[in-house]
Amino acid sequence: MEKPVRVLVAIRPRLIRELVLATLADQPDIEIVGEVQDDAEIPAAVENSHPAFLILAMDRPEQRPSLCDSLLRQYPEMKILALAPEHNSTVFYWASLDIHSHRVETSEEGILNALRGRSHAAGGEQ
Repeated sequence: MEKPVRVLVAIRPRLIRELVLATLADQPDIEIVGEVQDDAEIPAAVENSHPAFLILAMDRPEQRPSLCDSLLRQYPEMKILALAPEHNSTVFYWASLDIHSHRVETSEEGILNALRGRSHAAGGEQ
C-alpha cells in the first residue's frame, strides 16, 4: 500500500474547516497531519508537519494568497489548495522549476565566465 497523502488543513471559518476535516477523515489514503486555526500559525505548522498538501482559505479567488509565494519558495514540493467557499471557488497552486540554457563559448575564457556568472551578457537565452 502506498504512503498516505499528508495534508495540513488551515481553513477559516471553523464550520468549513470541520467539513473539510470530516471529508478527509473518511479517506484511507489521506493523513491529516495538522489543523491550523490562525493564518499566522501556518508557516510553523508547515515546517513541523511537512505536508504534501496545504489546504487554506482564500479571501478573493482572483488573487493568489500572498502566503502561497513564500511557502512554495521554501517548500517547492508542497502543493496548495486554496478554498474560497463564499465564492464557490477553489484554486490549486504548485511550484515548478524553470530550466534555462545559454550557449557558452567553448574556450577557457567562456567556461570561466560561465562559472563566474558572466556568460549571460555574451548571448541570448535558448
